[in-house]
Amino acid sequence: MTIYIDPPTWPGHGRLWSHLVSDVSYDELHAFAAGLGVPRRAFERDHYDIPDQRYADAVRAGAVEVSSREVVRLLHAAGLRRPKGRYPSPGSRSS
Repeated sequence: MTIYIDPPTWPGHGRLWSHLVSDVSYDELHAFAAGLGVPRRAFERDHYDIPDQRYADAVRAGAVEVSSREVVRLLHAAGLRRPKGRYPSPGSRSS
């Protein structure tokens, strides 16, 4: 089981964010995030948004530090990449 995290460089809501991803499955990713106490609402399409103050916690728990470019490459290689606009939001209806 390998989980990856990029540096907290993505601004939003007055803080910086990292992306937490799996190169195996969403189930693996959800289990790791739950172990960290990260709420499911932090999951966005194919990754968890992790605030900068939780970055070290994720690394201590075993997340491997990689670049943002590597996060995208890993998701593509695993077939887990879900770009914005191509997938309905959770809870939305598809007709």
